[in-house]
Amino acid sequence: MIYAQAYSLKIVPFDPLFLGFWIICYIMTSMDLDSSEQDPEMKEYSSVCVGREDDIKKSERMTAVVHDREVVIFYHKGEYHAMDIRCYHSGGPLHLGEIEDFDGRPCIVCPWHKYKITLATGEGLYQSINPKDPSAKPKWCSKGVKQRIHTVTVDNGNIYVTLSKASFKHDSDFYATGDFKVIKSSS
Repeated sequence: MIYAQAYSLKIVPFDPLFLGFWIICYIMTSMDLDSSEQDPEMKEYSSVCVGREDDIKKSERMTAVVHDREVVIFYHKGEYHAMDIRCYHSGGPLHLGEIEDFDGRPCIVCPWHKYKITLATGEGLYQSINPKDPSAKPKWCSKGVKQRIHTVTVDNGNIYVTLSKASFKHDSDFYATGDFKVIKSSS
């Protein structure tokens, strides 16, 4: 048995096999074991035609599958917005939610738990309160970007969606990946 010094300057037993186990765990989690399947945000995607401009203007929303990823496209106040179809919080169906403005920011409200997500940026919003001053008016604050947003373009009356190329993970990615699809199909 090898001994190592801990921060408290006491001698503690040290097991090299235990350290080896954690090193292997770290390496395995950082490795891409299946190199054929890249993270969705790292792939190069082309634009996909998802419908006609006239159709979405009537319904104000539509769903589509773009490169195996389910998205919802909203038409709100003359602008198009696309995002992952499932809410970042618990996978709620955002295409069934209502659009409301919070502090001048249009948001989709998840029908399951009423989470508010900005259409333009994918930020989750919450109302903050000051417990020391309960009479103060609550204000809307951002939790940060939680929902993956995609690019919408219009060409000759056709609506095209290009998946996001953002390199960081979004909370909504879980519900758009194979992990959730496996769970969903097994239930």
